[in-house]
Amino acid sequence: MKMLIGGEWVNAKSGEEIMVVNPATQKFLDTVPNATKEDVANCLHHAGKGQKEWASLSLYVRTAVLAKCADRIKQQRDELATLLSSETGKTIKEAEKEISNTSLIFKSFAEKANHLYGQVMPDIHEGMEKDISFTRREPLGVIVCIVPFNFPANLFAQKVAPALACGNGVIVKPASDNPLTALRLSEILLECGVPGNALQIVTGKGSTVGKWLVDNPMINGVSLTGSTEVGMEIAKDAAKYLHRVFLELGGNDAFIIFEDADLASAVEEAVRTRAGNAGQMCCASKRFLVHEQIKEKFTNALVNRLSKLVIGDPLDPCTEMGCLISEKAAIQVEEGIKHTIEQGAKCIYGGKRFNKTFFPPTVLTDVTPEMDISKDLEVFGPVFPIIEFSSGEEAIRIANQTKYGLQNGIMSADISKAIEVASRLKSGAVVINGGCNYRHVEMPFGGCKMSGIGREGVSCTLEEMSQVKTYVLKSVLNTK
Repeated sequence: MKMLIGGEWVNAKSGEEIMVVNPATQKFLDTVPNATKEDVANCLHHAGKGQKEWASLSLYVRTAVLAKCADRIKQQRDELATLLSSETGKTIKEAEKEISNTSLIFKSFAEKANHLYGQVMPDIHEGMEKDISFTRREPLGVIVCIVPFNFPANLFAQKVAPALACGNGVIVKPASDNPLTALRLSEILLECGVPGNALQIVTGKGSTVGKWLVDNPMINGVSLTGSTEVGMEIAKDAAKYLHRVFLELGGNDAFIIFEDADLASAVEEAVRTRAGNAGQMCCASKRFLVHEQIKEKFTNALVNRLSKLVIGDPLDPCTEMGCLISEKAAIQVEEGIKHTIEQGAKCIYGGKRFNKTFFPPTVLTDVTPEMDISKDLEVFGPVFPIIEFSSGEEAIRIANQTKYGLQNGIMSADISKAIEVASRLKSGAVVINGGCNYRHVEMPFGGCKMSGIGREGVSCTLEEMSQVKTYVLKSVLNTK
């Protein structure tokens, strides 16, 4: 597939390409251009013109286009889901759900944008009784949307839909491992009426293409979902020009399971929120804090449940867990487990990758709060480190000792206790009666501390991707 620059599908100026393979089979899928600095400069040249063209359309015209995009994505769910599963390694059921959510996100932002109101200031300021001051929202300008590999369709929608709804120009930088779904979605948007210079998509390595796009005065904002390390580099480059920055970064989320929790439900939530997408989720449950009274029972039940998990061909509807995005990613998970074992943990289930990119669910016991995995070591795979606690105070201390603050989960039969604990956890969200992995399309998703800046979701992103202008009509009222 080619990349989209200035309304045309083009190769890189150098002719260099990046091969895209199916991570489950290692079979060739397609190639994409490895963009050069000249390609990026050309893209930026078109972006400003495209933004003005798109913003000149009335809001109802723009949102009608986005609603049409939502319908088209829904109609082509099966095709998109198959492509998504093939290039990412997630199960076909997970891919189908993601494409359905992608359609919903486009539809929801179109509806929300049609009801985004300005404000009129009250006449409480003495001497200004004859004035009328009101606000309107205007586009930021050109926004670079950097989309990660783990949810390439969903997060494409969470960034691109609100940016376009607000009248911004958009440049998408997809992950180099699996850019095909984002490219196909871009084709659909063009077919539905988005101008080809208002939406552009540039493929290539993030370390170069991403930097060229962000470290540039011709853009106005950056929306990134990725690692904390990459987010810090992006923020540094953006700071030179005071670009508005939205960063959804890493996490090492704690799932706290109290002694009065329903054991069967806790196990199911643990599996769902850690084995889903083969553990490659920023808000997955990554630290399992289990009360000492039920730790042994929970561990045995967890291993028993994981032993029945069907791992295999992602395109097989019976498969419950697919593979990781690449062999490199699987090796990194293996290294994280090895490091934790060297610090004193025991691996009682799983632990070794197979077929290059597949990694079995892995249970680690004897994990102490002092170990790296209990603090800031984010393992991006299906690993279950079980950490014992004896009191609510201890659980809160362990949960909060990480540099991250994305989401947490609590299981307890005592709702008052759960809410009290939730109020003391330093994170952007807390799931009560469930694991950490939860994302409603409307919720203001995001974290604190090193988990990012800003929030993303239908309830808030339109405000983030627009700016307020105040209009003052001076001395227009005849007041006594």
